[in-house]
Amino acid sequence: MTEKLHSVPKLKTISDRLPLIFPEGTKNRRYLTGDLCAKVIFVMLYADAIYGKDKWIRPSQVYNMTDTQSQKLADEERIEWTEKSVRPGSFKNVTDPWYANNTREGIRDDVIRKSLIPVGAVRIREGVPTTSSKPRYALAPGFAALFDEKLTKATLLQEIENWQKDNLTPEALAKIEIVRKGAALTKKSDNIIVRLPNDEARKMSPGPSSVICKHVIENFTKNFLVRPALLLLSESGRKIVARDEDLAAAIGLKIDIGKDLPDIILADLEPDVPILIFVEAVATDGPVTEERKQALTAIATEAGFHKENIVFLTAFQDKDSSVYRRLSSNIAWGTLVWFASEPENLVIMKSKKSINISNLREYLR
Repeated sequence: MTEKLHSVPKLKTISDRLPLIFPEGTKNRRYLTGDLCAKVIFVMLYADAIYGKDKWIRPSQVYNMTDTQSQKLADEERIEWTEKSVRPGSFKNVTDPWYANNTREGIRDDVIRKSLIPVGAVRIREGVPTTSSKPRYALAPGFAALFDEKLTKATLLQEIENWQKDNLTPEALAKIEIVRKGAALTKKSDNIIVRLPNDEARKMSPGPSSVICKHVIENFTKNFLVRPALLLLSESGRKIVARDEDLAAAIGLKIDIGKDLPDIILADLEPDVPILIFVEAVATDGPVTEERKQALTAIATEAGFHKENIVFLTAFQDKDSSVYRRLSSNIAWGTLVWFASEPENLVIMKSKKSINISNLREYLR
């Protein structure tokens, strides 16, 4: 008896579920939740390419699928197309294919190899050379099951959670949870409570910038400063949330509210010479550009700080966010970049000119 083929959901069902399976904070999320990924998964299901059945697809089957063919869901129609689609020259006269054949690399590299395989959603056929044109990709059974249209909403969400726990790394799950909590804070109408380094609490208006500020003050300082102190915290409209004038005066910094100050000014009071950290919390715009760096440098040098004791930090919610991708090229050399979703990591934009580096080994110190 011929084994029944796996059911094929509507393409919209796949598209709607991908953002639930791969929430904000997931690496390569734009590829994992995009139209191309949804169609890769659809074709795998259509061809019954589920790992363990010894059925596989190749990228050409995705970009040569058509709307007309995708509506032919009888088992015999699917089998006929699948067998025909791997024969040489089978797509010469295809009318209205989903994509042009130059989409092959995007399907194979961006969606399958770099995104779906690393999270355990797709398996690769062993023993097939990389240069071979033979079909070699299939969906992992547990992942394929997440697109069953018979699942109730509650069951689906539980199955997604189980799949994530089984397949995503602890680091990936932690990152997703940080982003999820940040999104929840952003949507709340209540004030956001920020715990300062001296253990005092301050209220900030709800919003994505306030969430990033909270992460900077509570997590960045814990991970990267020895004896952190907050000199200034402001929010939208440059409303001052917290200011320590006595400490600022003690280290020689005059905070002139009339100037265009950053969102946060921190200090590390260890060792003997304090380090001054200017922070811009970026939810939509406003990273530390070269012009911004120069303006902030002037504020610090006027107070007698040497350039080697001044640090500039641009803080984002997540490295995979569209905001970071859009603004990354504007960030000044000689500054730092930090992401709330990966609090123990730091991007150092080293500049050979500013620190007199002569070779690669010195960059790595």
